[in-house]
Amino acid sequence: MTVTDVLKIDVAVIGAGPAGLMAAEVLAKGGARVTVFDAMPSAARKFLMAGRGGLNLTHSEPLPDFLARYGAAEARLVPAIASFTPGDLRAWSEALGQPTFIGSSGRVFPEAFKASPLLRAWLRLLSEQGVTFAFRHRWTGWNADGALKFETPDGPRLVAAKATVLALGGGSWAKLGSDAAWVDWLAAKGIAIAPLRPANVGFNVAWSDVFKDRFEGQPLKGIALSFGTQSIRGEAMITRSGIEGGAVYALSSALREVVMADGQVVLHIALRPDLSADELASKLAVPRGKQSFSNFLRKALHLSPVATGLLQEAAIAQGRQLAALPPDELGVLINAVPITLTGTAPMARAISTAGGIVFDEIDDAFMLKRLPGVFVAGEMLDWEAPTGGYLLQASFATGVAAGQGVLKYLGS
Repeated sequence: MTVTDVLKIDVAVIGAGPAGLMAAEVLAKGGARVTVFDAMPSAARKFLMAGRGGLNLTHSEPLPDFLARYGAAEARLVPAIASFTPGDLRAWSEALGQPTFIGSSGRVFPEAFKASPLLRAWLRLLSEQGVTFAFRHRWTGWNADGALKFETPDGPRLVAAKATVLALGGGSWAKLGSDAAWVDWLAAKGIAIAPLRPANVGFNVAWSDVFKDRFEGQPLKGIALSFGTQSIRGEAMITRSGIEGGAVYALSSALREVVMADGQVVLHIALRPDLSADELASKLAVPRGKQSFSNFLRKALHLSPVATGLLQEAAIAQGRQLAALPPDELGVLINAVPITLTGTAPMARAISTAGGIVFDEIDDAFMLKRLPGVFVAGEMLDWEAPTGGYLLQASFATGVAAGQGVLKYLGS
């Protein structure tokens, strides 16, 4: 390729997910000419997938509590989220014709409940603002002259941009575009990157063949999960290889660190968390007559077949017979069923990832200190958060911050 083969543009945004699209919107409003590049055939594939069961945009809890959900990264994310708050995100959605509502859990959803109407309105706005899109453009780093390199169906392409926003996501759901290939290109530039790890993820459990054959795909409802000092109410799902679901994801960060260090960790499940051990023992002390034990548990404690199966698994692991346990011991077991987790589910099955570009590599404008003119946003950065709207909020907010950083950089 010669110099004449290099496409010269103002701003390149690489990654057409929430962080990249929000950066593009901020830039376009600020008068910059923006081209959004993405390896996929269309925009925001993972965003659309996240919205299939109801698009959880953000959360309504007080901002100090909200910010605490980001753990070790809280202080580094405060400026961005304080500048583009959950209230700002709701107002932005409404301006696109998609008003929001607060669910019973405090989570915020568009009234349409889906991602597609919001995305269509957003892409229409970006088009009206002059943002152009280049799909099927897989970024592969920089050439010796600093031009961006892309692989396209028509062959290699070089792009020279005055400023670049990298918003390529983490490493989860690679088939939707977030394959973390960017790690190698940035590491080659000396950028420090914390290893990517699965977050909001399920775990492996060595279920017996009988249990997994019968209960794969069955939900555990109205339970409480506990690990250390943390306890979470919610639901979980039995998978053939282990356990997943919202309550599991809420504890996944702490569980992951122990299982990665020690090879396994014990999670406890309370099947009837609203009843004390004494109340359970009292209900279990009633004669069961000719009922099968599973029927007795179903009638006395409203335990589902999968819950009873889980108790059987725990009793067998301890070398005991469930039906032979005294009422007081069974009552204790019901609200503290030990489950040994032996590993995390693969990164490809994780909702998000931990790790990424360490915050010391960027300045207050989200620009890489080693690469002037190159900004980063979204899950590429080293932060993680539970589900509940926190992931999208930080992606949107850091996209806004990066876009504002680029405008300041170009203005200077």
